[in-house]
This record gives sequence, C-alpha cells and structure tokens, in this order.
Amino acid sequence: MELEGASPAEGGSSPEETLGARIREFRLARRMSLRALASQAQTSPGFLSQLERGQVNASISTLRKLVEGLGITLPDLFTDEDTNRPKVLRRAERPEIHASNLTSKYLLSQKPLRNLEVYAGELLPGGDAGEAFTHGDAQEMLLVVAGSVTLELAGTEYPLDVGDNAEYRTSTPHTLRNNGEHPAEVLWIISPPTSGVP
Repeated sequence: MELEGASPAEGGSSPEETLGARIREFRLARRMSLRALASQAQTSPGFLSQLERGQVNASISTLRKLVEGLGITLPDLFTDEDTNRPKVLRRAERPEIHASNLTSKYLLSQKPLRNLEVYAGELLPGGDAGEAFTHGDAQEMLLVVAGSVTLELAGTEYPLDVGDNAEYRTSTPHTLRNNGEHPAEVLWIISPPTSGVP
C-alpha cells in the first residue's frame, strides 16, 4: 500500500474510493465526527476527509489505528461481502464467544459489526459473567429472556426476572449472575458497537 498523501490512480470506482467509502460508513454508523476518529488514529481531520473520498492512501499503521478506533478489524475494511444484505443466523451456527461449565455467550450480530452489537447469554445456576468490567462508552441494554439474574452496576445490585430489562452505559462497571435455581437466558444489545464482550 502506498504512503499517506499519494494520489490514487485515475479512473472509475477505484480501490481507494471503495476503502474510503467503507471507512466513512463505519464512522457514521458509530456517530463519530471526522475530528474524533482522526484524533484516535493520530492523524488530521483533513487527511481523514481525503481518505474517505478516495483521494489519498493510508499506511497500514494508520489503517490499524482507524480500525481500532472504529471497533472493527482490518479484514472488515477489505471484504467484498455486501454488508447491507439480509442475514440469517441459525441457533446451531452462533459463534461462541466464551464458555465455561456455568456460562455460554454467543455473538448474534454478524460481522462486520455496524450499528449495534447483540449477544445471547446462557447462565446455569451459579453462573456469572465474571468480574465487573467496562468496554468503551456506548448504550447497553440487558433483556432477560428466561429465568432470573442479578445485574450489578457500579456495585449496586438489581434483581431482574423474565421480561425485565436494564439500560446503562458500557463505561459503568457491570456484571451479571444467576443466583436462581434454574438456567437463565439474556440478551445484551450495545449501540454503537464497542467490540467488547459483555
């Protein structure tokens, strides 16, 4: 890949224009300004604007910083897959994120993650989501699909039953436990994606 500042070859829809359009699409999906993403990538808003219009190329180092700021991976920028087409995910095909003898988590929203991130969790009695932690600063909703759980937010506990939900910022330390006698199922919905596992 050419160095920053080099001009793309003239012609129709160039690889530079395609790459720039994808960066812009991800940035807008995360409601990030040019200035905010440029700051995270340690580049200028002017350069990022030119990159999104396909007028310049970026170094691999800059692209790595951009995808980190966007919460995606380098392959997400270069895939030929139409990310706007409908997608069906069968239960048996869910990618498992974490599993122990007490808890399983599955990614439901398919990559590349765009406007939201959705996980399903299954907690056996006594299961938990580990120590309280944070990931980014986005909106997160927890919905109890089956059983009952205890949500801990910044040290405060909230018992939740089937059909209950809670909403909070991902920057708030949080975790989840199943103190009941029956298995529990939950959904985590995060917008915009933080690339963290709840």
